Amino acid sequence: MKKIIGILALLVLVGPFVGLVSVAALMNPAAISCGSGSLLVGSIPDSLTAHTRNGQSITLNRQQLTHAATILSVGGRTAGVGREGALIALMAALTESTLRMLANPTAYPESASYPNDGFGSDHDSLGLFQMRSISGWGTVAELMDPEYQARAFFGGLSGPNAGSPRGLLDIAGWQLVDPGEAAQAVEVSAYPDRYQNYQPVAEAILAALTQPTSASADAANPAVPETSRIVFPLPAGTYTGTDSFGWRTDPVTGAQAFHAGSDLAAPAGTPILAVADGVVSFAGRRGTYGGLIVIEHTVGGERVASYYAHMYDEGIHVAVGNSVVAGQHIGDVGSAGKSTGPHLHVEIHPGGEREPAVNAMVWLAEHGATGLASAEVAPAGCRPGKAA
Repeated sequence: MKKIIGILALLVLVGPFVGLVSVAALMNPAAISCGSGSLLVGSIPDSLTAHTRNGQSITLNRQQLTHAATILSVGGRTAGVGREGALIALMAALTESTLRMLANPTAYPESASYPNDGFGSDHDSLGLFQMRSISGWGTVAELMDPEYQARAFFGGLSGPNAGSPRGLLDIAGWQLVDPGEAAQAVEVSAYPDRYQNYQPVAEAILAALTQPTSASADAANPAVPETSRIVFPLPAGTYTGTDSFGWRTDPVTGAQAFHAGSDLAAPAGTPILAVADGVVSFAGRRGTYGGLIVIEHTVGGERVASYYAHMYDEGIHVAVGNSVVAGQHIGDVGSAGKSTGPHLHVEIHPGGEREPAVNAMVWLAEHGATGLASAEVAPAGCRPGKAA
């Protein structure tokens, strides 16, 4: 636990606390890749036997493995989780409930009326992750839903609790520490050293239930041609940098949070330009982003996703599946979503849409973006590193 506290303190000290105009996407920074393979769940076996770190044999039945598949499915459609985050969630659920949906009729008699795998008695905790309604995790009805519990554990922008209590994606630096310590940071258990013991079992579940990246997966995620150039996403002279990538004080909540993008204030209606040739993978409303466009590119042989946020619905000029070229007018600056004024929130995700963001201004400068002067590059802040 001391290790995670030290790392988080270091991140806070080195992060910039800069201008306060926008607030889309307070996403958790990542520092390492999430490993190979996908979170596409295959067939669920009738049972699985594995050994904990201390050598104990544990056999999981089909119902327990079905709950594991639910966790993996939710993780697979939650940006930023990856296999690493799914592993941590499995470790937490194995430790807290042995992957069983536990009712607690002593604390909440009504919980026994929901589908369950037995009764627990840990204070007023419920479900796979032993979450407590009194702590703000959700209602009894919500916490007796396996999918809801998985969403709450992962948290982040698509989580149900808006960062309080904190899910995994709400904890900056979770990728930097031991998976057991990351699980403890969410669960806040009185026994913080238990989670590491279940890591080998969680790894066995991942291997048994998920499919490796394959040709069929590649067919659903077609190759994007190499881009011919990189372009700054707003016309020169139309914008002012107002909030950079890294730690800052959220202008709405007042809490310290990690800002995954760079904010560029500009008049409403200012043209937004595609930063590179690519294919649109998302175009529409998404949570605090407001109107969002996501484009997948290939840059230097690497898949890269660019995000453009806060457009009004009428300001989105492309659709999913459209091919675009660098510098193409794809949308107009707006102030939809969690925003305090017209601006563009831009993110760059090397590795693709499901991978963590890096400092967009630095990335654009490093790739020689047309229309970006070196003086406009924001401080790097807490830019996360990539795994070797």
